Amino acid sequence: MSRVYIFKRFERFWHWSQAVLIILMLITGFEVHGSFAALGWQKAANLHTMAAWALITLWAFAIFWHFTTGEWKQYIPTTEKVVAVMRYYAFGIFDPKAHHPFRTTQLTKHNPLQRLAYLFVKLFISPLIWISGLLYLYYHDLGAYGIGNQDGVQLGAIAVAHTLAAFLMLIFLIVHVYFATTGHTPLAHIKAMITGWEDLEQEAR
Repeated sequence: MSRVYIFKRFERFWHWSQAVLIILMLITGFEVHGSFAALGWQKAANLHTMAAWALITLWAFAIFWHFTTGEWKQYIPTTEKVVAVMRYYAFGIFDPKAHHPFRTTQLTKHNPLQRLAYLFVKLFISPLIWISGLLYLYYHDLGAYGIGNQDGVQLGAIAVAHTLAAFLMLIFLIVHVYFATTGHTPLAHIKAMITGWEDLEQEAR
């Protein structure tokens, strides 16, 4: 094994801050939705809105950082080895002798399956949350922009879209946490996202 500095300081800050805000929004969002009662509807709604604006601000800085540093290239999708990676996670991960078909480096942090998953989050789930959430928040002001809201049909569609996005984000979060435990030790990937350093297998000579 060799230690390689993979995740930069802002990258780690962005990752954990985003995780905290998303979990807070899921908890408060489900309470606003009526799934359970803990904080009270008004407090949950206020916290949900505050976390949403904080997350939007964080995303704006993250987008700027990715494009100014060139890190956006880490998310360009590729089909190379994607089948091999899928086969490894389906079967090979249970074989102690099997090795991950993708080798992580500073220039290629994410395997093909991760790239596709993150691309889906960035191009579908996140925009759906942004747009539906903002439309929901400013629903009563839509008429001033020529968007009809008199019959309530649009509000129902917005609510369904926002709830769908929330469940998709929850599913992604659960899968993400699971795969974070699939390193050479259960906490290896998590530790790397805290320290920035990851232990990687050296290529056989």
